[in-house]
Amino acid sequence: MKLPTRVLIAIAGISALTHAAAFAQTYPTRPVRFIVPSAAGGSADLIARTLGQKLTERWGQQVIVDNRAGAGGAIGMQVAAKASPDGYTILLAGSSHLATGPALTPDMGYDPIKDFSPVTLVALLPNILLAHPSVPAQSVKELIALVKSRPDQIAYGTPGVGTTSHIMGELLNQSAGIKLLHVPYKGGSLSVADAISGNIQLVFGSVSTSLPMIKAGKLKVLGITTAKRIPTLPEVPTFIESGVPGYEVVQWQGVVVPRATPRALITTLNREFVSILALPEIRERFAAQSYELESGTPEEFARFIGSEFVKFSKLVKQAGLHEQKR
Repeated sequence: MKLPTRVLIAIAGISALTHAAAFAQTYPTRPVRFIVPSAAGGSADLIARTLGQKLTERWGQQVIVDNRAGAGGAIGMQVAAKASPDGYTILLAGSSHLATGPALTPDMGYDPIKDFSPVTLVALLPNILLAHPSVPAQSVKELIALVKSRPDQIAYGTPGVGTTSHIMGELLNQSAGIKLLHVPYKGGSLSVADAISGNIQLVFGSVSTSLPMIKAGKLKVLGITTAKRIPTLPEVPTFIESGVPGYEVVQWQGVVVPRATPRALITTLNREFVSILALPEIRERFAAQSYELESGTPEEFARFIGSEFVKFSKLVKQAGLHEQKR
């Protein structure tokens, strides 16, 4: 007896789901690649290596962090988008890659929504504006006055065009009526190194990676980009406190996988990451870096990405920014 087409399709679907579920139970059976679309040494790299080590311990399989810096993260994102959706390539992507970058440059060589499936949000990261000690400004307010007297002469470095750091600088330009010069690099650590050497005057950096330079006197802090002060640097005022009304930009990181990755594997990965992020040792370690850990379901992360893209798209439009090449 010949079965109806709809019955055959249903049977095939059930078979595929059963196979995917069985595969998820034995996953992984070989090393897993964890792509980070930024240079080694930055906050994203620290997060990926910390989480990757925990996954290695749990799975008994090596999780290899693969740094793919360049073009504001677009290179690493393109590599991940083209990877086989078999669970053996996962990606730590942030606001720069899934929200601010696409909002500023629509054609990035990948689609942040169509090319990836969300797994979970991981962390919210406060950023600070750092200056070389030679800069004659001790606060954001003094910096604004300085830049107004020297338009296009004070430069700030970022990991690339369209990154969250780039948006932070351009929003400051728009909000304060100043003209900072943007200098894009292939990674955040490279821009920080140039700020330390004095080749550029300013850089937006994460608290975690900047603290050693601050303590050593290689860089000084002018302000923090969040709406409230943070425990790690309680003496540092926010931009809002410094006379820039409404200025708030928060960077974030989360885990995504290539779009066609089976749902059963996404569920497995979500469970592992959420469990690791709940560990007291992980929470304490990241709290010391001023990271605010966040996790949830893939659906919650998908909604978050969508809302962030809308928010930054409006911000880009309000700031008068135009599409830029990478």
